[in-house]
Parts: sequence; C-alpha cells; structure tokens
Amino acid sequence: MDRWRRIVSQQRTLPDDTVPVILAAPGSHGPVVHALSAAAKALGIELGARVVDVQAIHPDLHVENADPAGDLKLLDRVALWARRWCPWTVRDAHDGIVMDVTGAAHLFGGEAAMLRDMATRFRMQGLSARLAMAPTRGAAQMLARFGPAGAVCGADDVAAAVAPLPVAALRLEVETVRLLHRLGLKTLGLLMEVPRVALMRRFDRLAADRNPLVLLDRALGRAADPLNAPPEGQRWLARARLAEPVIDPVPHLDGLAEDLCAQMAGAEQGARQLRLTIYRVDGEWRSRDVALAQPSREPAHLLRLLTGKLEGIDPGFGFDLLTLEALRAEPLALHQDPLDGARDAARDVAGLLDRLSARLGPQKISWSTWTESHLPERVEGRVPALAGKAEAAPVLLRDRPVRVLMPPEEIAVLYAVPEGPPARFSWRRVSYLSTRHEGPERIAPEWWQDRPGTRLRDYYKVEVQGGRRFWLYREGILGDGRGGDPRWFLHGVFA
Repeated sequence: MDRWRRIVSQQRTLPDDTVPVILAAPGSHGPVVHALSAAAKALGIELGARVVDVQAIHPDLHVENADPAGDLKLLDRVALWARRWCPWTVRDAHDGIVMDVTGAAHLFGGEAAMLRDMATRFRMQGLSARLAMAPTRGAAQMLARFGPAGAVCGADDVAAAVAPLPVAALRLEVETVRLLHRLGLKTLGLLMEVPRVALMRRFDRLAADRNPLVLLDRALGRAADPLNAPPEGQRWLARARLAEPVIDPVPHLDGLAEDLCAQMAGAEQGARQLRLTIYRVDGEWRSRDVALAQPSREPAHLLRLLTGKLEGIDPGFGFDLLTLEALRAEPLALHQDPLDGARDAARDVAGLLDRLSARLGPQKISWSTWTESHLPERVEGRVPALAGKAEAAPVLLRDRPVRVLMPPEEIAVLYAVPEGPPARFSWRRVSYLSTRHEGPERIAPEWWQDRPGTRLRDYYKVEVQGGRRFWLYREGILGDGRGGDPRWFLHGVFA
C-alpha cells in the first residue's frame, strides 16, 4: 500500500484514511485482494478474498489495481538498502525482509535501539514496517506478522513468545490450516503440546517447507534454517580523476571506455546501458545515458555512441572527475573473428540500431512485436528497438490484408444481405457495390481480457466493382442481447 500511495499521490488526491481501500490482483477465479488499508482491515477483509465477494458485503469499498511485479522490485531494492544495519539481508516472500543482525546490534546501542532506528528510517522513506527480533528466522517472521510490534525475543523465550500465535503464522497452505483447526489446534502452543508421533503420520507426505512440524522446529531452533542472502550486484565503473579542471571531456573518453571494457571482459560481461557523468568544480554534475541493442564491450563502439551524446552538456567552470558506468550488464562470452574476415550481420545491425537510437532517441527507432491473439489489432505491436527483439509474424497473418487500418473505420451500409456482407456500402464518402465475397470468419471476444458485453465479429473479404478488395466485419448480430443493431467496419485493404 505504501508504494501505491506514493505513486497515486503524485497523480491525484488520495482517498481519505477513513475510506477502505484494497488493491486487486488477478486470481484463478477473478481478481483477489492483494493489499488493503487500515480501514479495510478494520472491516475484517482478508488477503486473498475475491473482490466481487468483498464488494457485495461492502459496496463503498474503493478498489484499485495492484502491481505485484513493481512491489517485488521495490522490496528487492529495500532489502539491499537495509544492509546499512547488517551484511546479510534477503527478501521474504512478497511482503517482508529478513536480516541477520548477529553481531551488529551493539553498533546501534542494543537490540531495542536498533529496532527503533529501523522504524524511524523506514518512516523517513515513507514506508510502514512491523519489526521483530528473535534468535531464529522463523520466530522473527511470525512475531513480525502476528506478534506485538517491536517484539524482542531472547534465546530462552522463543517457545513462550510464539505459543499464543495462530498456526497460520507458520504460513501453511489453507488445507493444512483447516485440518489443524478441525483437530482443535488453533495456536502454536496447542500444537507444541500434541505428541509428535501422531501428527507426523498425518503430515509425513508434505514437503519440508509445508510441514507444520518441520516449520515449528525451525522456528524453535531445533532444526537448521540458514539465511542464504544473495550477493550484492557487482558495479562496473571507470573513473578519471584530473589534476586540474577541464572543459572538454572527449580526450578522456578513450581511457574510460578501455578501462570499463577491460573490467567487463574479465567477467565475460557486456554493457547494455551506459552512463557518463561529469562532476563540476562548483559541486554540480551532469550525466548522459546510452542504451545498446546487444551487449558490447568494444571501446570503439562505445566511444562512437558517447561522442554523439555530449552536445549540449554544460561543463560550467570545468570538471575534475569523470565516471563511465555500465548501469546494466549482460553475459557476453569471449569470441574470435572468423579467419575469412566475414562480418557478423547481427552485430552490424545492432551497431546501426545503437547509433540511430543515440542520435534520434530510443523511442524513434522501433520494430514489430507479435502476440498470440484472435483480434487483428492486438497481434502486432511496436516496441523500441533497444527494448525488445523483432519476432516472426504468427501463421494466422497469412490471409490478412497488407494494409490494416488502426483503428478500424466505421462504414455506412446502404444495403445488406441478411447474415451476409453488405451489398452496397459507403466509405470515406465513396459508394461501393459488392460483386463477390468470401466469408464469414467469426472471431469471438477474448473473454479473459475483454469487458463484459463485447460483441463478436464476422469478417468478410469483399471485392467491389473496379477490382478493389476490402476486409470488412460486422460487429454483433441481431438478438445477441449485447446492444442494438450490428455495426459495420472496414479493417483492411488488400493489395
């Protein structure tokens, strides 16, 4: 919710705090609740509930679309930012961060002071957080989500601290939680009192990460639960420190490019996005970004791209530091040019795209991308050449016209054959008389993404007097209950 509030506040006024707000994400049986505000929690709304069911109970509910992928990216960045407190941090599922603060709490004045510092700095970033500290990973996860805020648990108090928590704190599957409730085991304390042999027979077929007894042992410290934190990404950066301020950066680009490419060659990496930054003596800085179609670590190619981006950069009274950084890198294996001296056509095309995009802008150079869809206007799309790769057209385009109108243009039907194409129609103030036709080709709405009430289409290939051929379709049929009379559109022109 914090990320959604930050984004929406920049575009429009946020709903009042008393208004219940939920964020909806796609589910197997329709949209489900992905996140909810404090007002929505007060109404008893639960995560994972179907939005239509919740709206039926609470008609005044404010529903917005969630962005789970964007939330995970933010959480990954926050996990790296949290390494200010300890060296080992990792994202926990889709809504948490686990930090191994062993040996680091004394640097902040103790465990309680460390949690206070975390809470303060998260608030400064506009993020709300529930914090807890425990000797084991599982206990900390459960206390942060279901225990009192800011709980600090000692090594000898883990069992007592987690005993009042519900069994759902183990993050079990719904069926497992339901089974435990039927057995009368609603809290972890009750689960700990039951003989292990009887329960193990019921759950021995479950995987370790879904078995409540295994998860409970990990939380209590009886079984190992190590934290495998990912390493921090390597930064590819070349610097040029100057003895005195200069105005022109061009003489120093050659050394920067060679230094950066040498660093990346050792790791078999290639740059996909570069940033050149100059630091002026007055404390200001200026930067220029360059994107590449394919990974590259050829200094000459990078220099050609950077040289064309220096126009308009203001050096001020001079600068004494330059940096060239690869913001995005991808694997690029070492290769050897063929002995016959033949050129690689793919590399030549990529180099041309790089130079054109650097000069004209990345949005000016694009190519087609294709999506499997029955509706012609959804099949082809345009993406920047540096952001995607050209794809072959699907087979269903073989019988389509060369020229497709986007969007289709409505035509005036002067006389229509029942359940057939129009015998006479008018398009762009010109009347046409049909001589022969082929069809219909019926295309039904795509129910998984079209709005309710969308009408089907019947496509016809129509040849008119004079030999011209058009691609027409009728939207809807009489009596389909989805609108009034059918409408006719011209969608394409054959060669």
